[in-house]
Amino acid sequence: MFNLITSELNQIKKEFEEIKSVYGLEKKLTRLKEIESKLNSMTTWKGEETKKLLKEKSEIEKEIAEFEKIKEDIEEIEVMVEIGEEENDIEIYKECEQKFNLFKEKFGTFKLKKFMSDENDSRNAILEINAGAGGTEAQDWAEMLMRMYLRWCERKNFKTEIVDMLRGEEAGIKNVTITVEGSYAYGLLKSESGVHRLVRISPFDANKRRHTSFASVSVYPEADEDLQIEIKEDDLKIETFRASGHGGQHVNKTASAVRITHIPTGITVQCQNERSQHRNRALAMKILKARLYELELKKREKEKEKIYSQQKDIEWGNQIRSYILHPYKMIKDHRTGYETNDPQAVLDGIIDDFISAYLKWNLSSIKP
Repeated sequence: MFNLITSELNQIKKEFEEIKSVYGLEKKLTRLKEIESKLNSMTTWKGEETKKLLKEKSEIEKEIAEFEKIKEDIEEIEVMVEIGEEENDIEIYKECEQKFNLFKEKFGTFKLKKFMSDENDSRNAILEINAGAGGTEAQDWAEMLMRMYLRWCERKNFKTEIVDMLRGEEAGIKNVTITVEGSYAYGLLKSESGVHRLVRISPFDANKRRHTSFASVSVYPEADEDLQIEIKEDDLKIETFRASGHGGQHVNKTASAVRITHIPTGITVQCQNERSQHRNRALAMKILKARLYELELKKREKEKEKIYSQQKDIEWGNQIRSYILHPYKMIKDHRTGYETNDPQAVLDGIIDDFISAYLKWNLSSIKP
């Protein structure tokens, strides 16, 4: 009765030991002792040096605690299996199965994090979706993608906020900007940057013909508040306008929406979700800072000739993933080759397997 759980648990234990080895857990423990020794030997506060050591210490302790918790969970399930086998108790089996299924999901997230080594992976994310050419079809597809990511964020207990959205005339959305707050939000979502292609029988075509639609997704790491990104006032063109769509009389009568253009780069961001013009401006500046930070990262990585996230220019034909709903059902990632025949689950936000496949592929693609 417990054979399947035991078999899967043994495989997880093997993977766990491999991750500990690749991750260099022993070196992390040694480094933690070095930091503690150095901090204990300090007789005076050394400002920036001490601050950096304390931050590194906190990060290592958090990482070690993650490994310890996984180890404890494995041992707890092993004890439950042992007791259940001795007593041959169906109730213990059901409880053990439930706990093990929850643990598998937790271990899957743990594995994903260990595939991420970029300094920005742990940051919050800013997600942008833009409908491609094709009018209502593409706009409906962009809204389907928005729903997919919001559902995924909900499953991860990530906090999301739609800071700007422009709806289509008939259906769907033309574009949307969403902030995503949660541990490793950027590291997980960066796999989604690129062009997404949908093939289906159009619900907007009376003749029920097959249509192909495109939408682009861009993901940026949220810049730290204390990060020095130089933005000169003279380089900004700031416009205010009345918010469109729903929002009540206040939104419709007041120029509360804000659009900011960074003249040197041509980057334009806008926010109209909040009633306060000051709040909209603050959110728009936050997004602009993230865009400029991401631009700087690309420059650095281009100089080092490193692959950042395989994000190609947004051109129709450079799709990273195809969602085929007709004449057969399949979703395939063209970078990793990973595919599934259950598009409904994916469109409902179950995209972890695609993210995992990307992270493994990206890790093996980066030049040493």
